[in-house]
Amino acid sequence: MGRALAGGLIRHGLPASALSIGEPAEAVRRALADDVGCVVCADNLAAAAGADVIVIAVKPQEAAGTLTRLAPALREHRALILSVVAGIRIRSLEAWCGADVPVVRAMPNRPSLVGAGATGLCGSARASAADRELAQDIVRAVGTVVWVRTEEELDIVTALSGSGPAYFFLLAEAMSSAAVKLGLDAAAARTLAVATLYGAGVLAHGSDADLARLRAEVTSKGGTTEAALAVLGAAQGLPELAERALAAAAQRGRELAIRYGEESVR
Repeated sequence: MGRALAGGLIRHGLPASALSIGEPAEAVRRALADDVGCVVCADNLAAAAGADVIVIAVKPQEAAGTLTRLAPALREHRALILSVVAGIRIRSLEAWCGADVPVVRAMPNRPSLVGAGATGLCGSARASAADRELAQDIVRAVGTVVWVRTEEELDIVTALSGSGPAYFFLLAEAMSSAAVKLGLDAAAARTLAVATLYGAGVLAHGSDADLARLRAEVTSKGGTTEAALAVLGAAQGLPELAERALAAAAQRGRELAIRYGEESVR
């Protein structure tokens, strides 16, 4: 995700020289230097020196160690912490890097890699209006941005848009497989399923986002779409299944916060 944000910022006109990345793995450093063109350091302290914004894009279990090592530098130079670490709460981030450091949490998703991301943002009490605007400008470089009121809502964002692309891929995969079982060539089924997934997204994104209306416009009374939706809808409990799936993902986000964040600062 750090690579996606760096690439998005450069595509939107930020000079590569304004960015630096900390990455311990030598092979990844070389790839980043070639692909992104910015400074890539083996040491996070060197990468973060003098920075106005520090993006933390590590696994949840690595967040405590990463920020604890950066804390001395953050005390000398106030920087905005923009965290894209799944599940880790603002309280934990502040405990590791200093309570007076402004923090904004972001939950982007994988389509950010192609500039079509969806990101939820939530700021700490110490994040000023300018801090929030800066964080928003950064993540807007890779797609759509929505501010949420609480970190509990950010758990729902994680379940909805963070994990959401996998849900759509699963449905497209299932549709393709079903078409093959009905007799369609496998390559044609995959091509049509992928194109339908893409086209539906473009239609929804370019409209007023009234999903019920968009669905109704495809559904002729007594037609083929109505027959399929009757199976997918209430008869099979699709709305309830979606609710259970999102609830499970949101709960897992809360568990990650406890395991890798809140337990570490007690």
